[in-house]
Amino acid sequence: MLFRFILSRLGSAAILSVGIIFVSFILTALLPGDAATSRLGERAAADPEIVAAMRTRYGLDQPLYMQFFIYLGNLFRGDLGTSIRTQNPVLSDLAQFGPASAELAIAATLIAIVMGVGFGIIASLRANGIVDQVLRVVSLGGVSIPIFWLALIAVYLFSTVNRIFPSSGRLNPGETPPPQITGMYTFDALAAGNWPLFVSAFSHLILPALVLSAPMIGLLLRFTRSSMLEVLGNEYVRAAEAKGLPRHTVVLRHVLRGALVPVITVLGTAFASLLAGTVLVEQIFGWPGIGAYAFRSASNLDLPAIVGVTLFVALVYITVNLIVDFLYGVIDPRIRRA
Repeated sequence: MLFRFILSRLGSAAILSVGIIFVSFILTALLPGDAATSRLGERAAADPEIVAAMRTRYGLDQPLYMQFFIYLGNLFRGDLGTSIRTQNPVLSDLAQFGPASAELAIAATLIAIVMGVGFGIIASLRANGIVDQVLRVVSLGGVSIPIFWLALIAVYLFSTVNRIFPSSGRLNPGETPPPQITGMYTFDALAAGNWPLFVSAFSHLILPALVLSAPMIGLLLRFTRSSMLEVLGNEYVRAAEAKGLPRHTVVLRHVLRGALVPVITVLGTAFASLLAGTVLVEQIFGWPGIGAYAFRSASNLDLPAIVGVTLFVALVYITVNLIVDFLYGVIDPRIRRA
């Protein structure tokens, strides 16, 4: 039963991946502008021979369906093409910028889990009280405040005025990154035993991670509260309390587990969106991640890089959804039989 459940989810993910590749390629090809002339100066763009050579170099002179099949064949060989802007393989660019976004998204998610789920539990146990009302206002603010405005305010208050946290970058000027293991500076600095470098990397990470986690905290708080309140009214919870079990045991072992399915759904989707969509935060904090790379690629009509980022984002969502589906089966075995 479990094997069939896993196999069906993997099959669905494979079909979805092929569909995303096709749709993303077609939509990118329909973008206005000419990718061949976008990287040429005015004088070079006015020369038909130079433009034709550029189009031939990147296969843009082929019919659209041939471009797609060529790209699909290269993709199965692990070749995402060459970025017109950086002149590097797109896969190398993603490997360079991806760990920075992953580090930021993981830190923001951990903060959101601790604060969002924790406050959600407190709000459900103090339902309709003063604490609950305050936390609900906090939740509303978290999901309502524009992330770019919050980032600008955070930089002004904690970097410009009070100088508590650095305002940009991943390390202080002049510091050398740690030996690369994962590309995430905090983890790599710890692995190398370089505590001063870890402190520097962590101090640069914490402010953008806090800003990025704000909407996620609001969502997790609201969903945890509502799910907890729904489960708290079930008969098995009252039976557990009637047996004399301690309150914390009832909440953590019975109520929280029953309330986790919708919370995991929100958590998985939010994490994928953090990892794939940190453009504004990365731009404001000068964080060299996928978001900044995608912004520059789109600004320069770098089609290979745009398609590569699109596939990266799709892979993130598909992988996270697979993990969420598997967690469903672990938490609630009835889902495996659905």
